Amino acid sequence: MTEDEALAWCKATFGDAATDKLDRFRAMVLEENERQNLISPASRETIWNRHIVDSAQLITYLPDRARTWFDIGSGPGFPGMVVAMLTNVQVTLVEPRGRRVEFLEHVAHQLQLAHVTVAKSKAEAVTGRADVISARAVASIPDLVTITGHLRHDGTRLILPRGKNGDSEVAMLPAKWRSMFHVEQSVTDPASVIVIADGVRT
Repeated sequence: MTEDEALAWCKATFGDAATDKLDRFRAMVLEENERQNLISPASRETIWNRHIVDSAQLITYLPDRARTWFDIGSGPGFPGMVVAMLTNVQVTLVEPRGRRVEFLEHVAHQLQLAHVTVAKSKAEAVTGRADVISARAVASIPDLVTITGHLRHDGTRLILPRGKNGDSEVAMLPAKWRSMFHVEQSVTDPASVIVIADGVRT
């Protein structure tokens, strides 16, 4: 997916007003990237495809019943901040690094996202239960299952963008978990996948 295609996808899927808000966020990320390393230099020119659409597509898998979404290791806000801009779900951005927390709080304030909470913490220290948990390039799937166990209930859905190694990660999961996971293809890259699981218990 090219940058033009990614922008067109956002407009077709979410409308012009939502895309304008996403563009404000894009500009804020690029500006802050001059002060701290939020995204790699290589992905600056592909931010719509690599980061925004890659995050926004996860809403496709948001269950109708979901009211709370925890994003583990939010970094600059991908995917959690994008989810918050496009839905009314209560989103908690879990990020241990102070400067990134300050940036996330600034974005939430500037974009008037009252349904966003920023938790300066690792996942293990967060409290509450989530209907959806996401994590992007944070840890292996087994490690994510372990560190989010206290945040899940029987109906929690895991939505995990895994790039090009998702299929092999699922194939290597312990047998007790493997049948709970399935893989969806990413719209941004035919070689990348999204791993989804419901009701995983440790």
